[in-house]
Amino acid sequence: MNRRDVLRNLALITGGLVMVPSCDFSQEDILSAYDKLKVSTDMKQLLGKIADTIIPPGKIKGALDLEIQDFILVMVNDCLDEDAQQSFTKGFKSFENYTINKTGNKFGQLETSQKEEVVLAGLQEEDEDYKDLQGFLGTTKRFTIQGFLLSEYMQTEVKPYSLIPGDYQGEVLISSLKSEKING
Repeated sequence: MNRRDVLRNLALITGGLVMVPSCDFSQEDILSAYDKLKVSTDMKQLLGKIADTIIPPGKIKGALDLEIQDFILVMVNDCLDEDAQQSFTKGFKSFENYTINKTGNKFGQLETSQKEEVVLAGLQEEDEDYKDLQGFLGTTKRFTIQGFLLSEYMQTEVKPYSLIPGDYQGEVLISSLKSEKING
């Protein structure tokens, strides 16, 4: 074996071992696409579960299947003013504590009916302490519905979008008209 190769490998291993203690692997990765919100991957997954509670899968895909949480975060990050973004973030961060106070478990550990109850209770909360939480859930609900209805899946497979309103047919019997697939 070549002595130079051994020394080079030894230097690389020593340098790597010196660098390992300085690396902090405990911090959550902040997603750079949502720079104003400081959202981690765990928060994004939680938002997906909340959106999936609002529009669950059934005969058609649910909000989590269409990754509506990305749409919500982009809309909040790019379209809302700074005060609304801060309120959204405060409500988002307090949501897990609210869930634990209401049910005793984290949101991801709840049954579907319990998740629905927590979201409905948060939307109807009238206490001034939960103003940010109510704003967060209202914004999440609004953008979940908007993102779902404007998704490619809805516009192409469930309710086909026609750019042109249709051709003119002067005499058509109402009974011969074909209704659109609205609910899949």
